[in-house]
Amino acid sequence: MLINGTLMNYYFHCKRQCYLHGNRLNLEDNSEQVKIGKAIHEEKAAESKNTELAIDNIRLDKLTRDYLTEIKKSDADVEAARWQLLYYLKVLKTKGIIRKGRLEFVEKNKTDKKTVYVELTEDNEKQLEVYIKEIENLIQQDNVPECLNKPKCKKCAYYEYCYV
Repeated sequence: MLINGTLMNYYFHCKRQCYLHGNRLNLEDNSEQVKIGKAIHEEKAAESKNTELAIDNIRLDKLTRDYLTEIKKSDADVEAARWQLLYYLKVLKTKGIIRKGRLEFVEKNKTDKKTVYVELTEDNEKQLEVYIKEIENLIQQDNVPECLNKPKCKKCAYYEYCYV
């Protein structure tokens, strides 16, 4: 399976989730959290141009002359979102498109949205290569990684698979 932004995000969020998604076990269609995230993307897409662009095996939320913007429902896992965006920036760079990155977190019940800016550096690119290999190795394993058993698991699309 080709690595994509979702796998990069899941790798940081939960190795088990990354493994399952990478082995084509997709449980997101039944997740209320995923449905909320999709609704946010649809709302943002209706507000402006340059939204939801597909390149190779990735889907970009918004691409402008200066920024690639990734929109997230919550800032619960900024590091996962950051590496997902860096991965997208790397893919764009291979196409000759150089941009800075912007993460927008649109949390319900919050009036101020949080924005984080990122730039693809040589060090980030090298680290991405390491993570890509680690994800490929993870997905090829024979055994499913263990459950995290953390509070965040209760909101995960894979909760029923792991705990029921």
